[in-house]
Amino acid sequence: MSTVKSDLTTLANNAQTVADSIESAKVAARIAAENKGQDIVLLDLSQQTSIFDCFLIVTGTSRRQLHAIAEEIDRELKQRGESRITMSGYNESQWIAIDYGGIIVHLFDQEHRQYYDLEGLWGDSRRVDLEAILISTGARPSNRN
Repeated sequence: MSTVKSDLTTLANNAQTVADSIESAKVAARIAAENKGQDIVLLDLSQQTSIFDCFLIVTGTSRRQLHAIAEEIDRELKQRGESRITMSGYNESQWIAIDYGGIIVHLFDQEHRQYYDLEGLWGDSRRVDLEAILISTGARPSNRN
């Protein structure tokens, strides 16, 4: 009996963790949109892997823009209590990956986003609706499927 209760508690805690990750990723999506990031997509990967909960994928048009988006997301998520584990690719600025444990933020230039095609690779994941968040910033929702 206690095993069942323990398993249910673990499931409830995991669901809350995923929900918290998605809420923080939505904040990051808003920041990316406010900084003119394009084709912003949030994938819920919690059913595909236990390593992380979600990917936020954003395209930028320049090195400077990718840096600004990365820095603003990092600043805001730190204020929300998210701890950055690592940031890769910042100096090259073709693909910046920021790992917060449950959330991985991927900031790409157009060429590298198309080449690595994370949406295709994780095509069976659930897309989180960002339309209201993006519209509130004046951004257009992604046209990627």
